[in-house]
Amino acid sequence: MSTDVLVLSYSGCSTCKKALKWLEANGIAHTVRPIVDTPPTVAELEQWIPRSGVSVRKWLNTSGQSYRAMGKAKVDAASEGELRAWLAADGKLVKRPVVVTPTTVLVGFQPEAWERIFTSRG
Repeated sequence: MSTDVLVLSYSGCSTCKKALKWLEANGIAHTVRPIVDTPPTVAELEQWIPRSGVSVRKWLNTSGQSYRAMGKAKVDAASEGELRAWLAADGKLVKRPVVVTPTTVLVGFQPEAWERIFTSRG
């Protein structure tokens, strides 16, 4: 299988570690991109957010320090364009992991959803 699965991950994130372990256990070839060093670009987010099926606000890591430093009120008042710019500027603000395949984008680790996506790939 080709490595057509891109995983944006943070090495210090326990959820990312579980997700990578799941991919390996299920034989899913993938490439890891460190999300803190190389966050998604605004252009990538403009493509990926619609493909994920969730709003830009669901891409926010609301339990992280970056989000808390910004404050809920500031985030709530932000436009979608501002949110995309912030996500592109700070990988720790992005809910992790982000998995990009040719057909879909997954945000966060939900084994049941991943099972559906990856077993249907054949």
